[in-house]
Amino acid sequence: MENHHHHDQHHPGHEPDEAALAELLDLDAEVLHSYLSGVIDWVGALAGGQPRRILDLGTGTGNGALALGRRFEGADVIAVDVSPAMLDRLRAKARELGMAGRIQAVQADLDTEWPATGPVDLVWASNSLHHMKDPDQVLAWVFAALRPGGLLAVAELDSFPRFLPDDIGTGLEARLHAALAEAQAGELPHLHSDWGPRLSAAGYTIEARRTFDIDLAAPLPALAGRYAQASLTRLRSGLDGRLSASDLATLRPLLDSDGPDSVLRRDDLTIRAARTAWAARRP
Repeated sequence: MENHHHHDQHHPGHEPDEAALAELLDLDAEVLHSYLSGVIDWVGALAGGQPRRILDLGTGTGNGALALGRRFEGADVIAVDVSPAMLDRLRAKARELGMAGRIQAVQADLDTEWPATGPVDLVWASNSLHHMKDPDQVLAWVFAALRPGGLLAVAELDSFPRFLPDDIGTGLEARLHAALAEAQAGELPHLHSDWGPRLSAAGYTIEARRTFDIDLAAPLPALAGRYAQASLTRLRSGLDGRLSASDLATLRPLLDSDGPDSVLRRDDLTIRAARTAWAARRP
């Protein structure tokens, strides 16, 4: 399930793989900080007032939880994830930022149980719902946890980010994305769901829907090359056995940290992606 790296409800796996995923999530937040701050500001404007208790579902390394904590300085944030290692990383960051007293890290598998969160005013679910076995059950649990008038914000990927010029490997990246879509069709049946009707069916009132387009060109953020390398490395690993020998050969020098053609050294990278967010209120 983890061949698509941007989800936040992480299932523990091999330790090196989980460490690589954690690094990738942090790179994503760093390089795409303008998106993260933009979507958090959007949620903040819709939330209305000052939420006292915020719940982050599938927090991963906690970048959303920390951003929410900064945006709502008087709020406590409950950050839920299945992975103890991810939560440890969040706790360390919260300590460094002086937010440890306001961030509560809770280990729970949302496929099987709802943690004892108590009532909350705002729920954030970023790239996590599509990984749930039964997201409609999770939406029902969230509805029960939200205070009347509380807001649920769902943010989901429209696509894996693109980095490479189209002429590399004569459309290499397009073939990678096609192979990824084929792999995910069976593994992630809720990916690319239209969450609007599902939220309405669960009893929420849809407040807003917005697509955030990400289109970064040179000069890119300092860590963009490392972000591209980590993303494409994870994509290649997730597509093991699905790529041709030719495409693997084209990828190899791009991902080689020491080679002259490495994405770490290229000046023609871009970052193109889109993410869609829904804001829904419990009446």
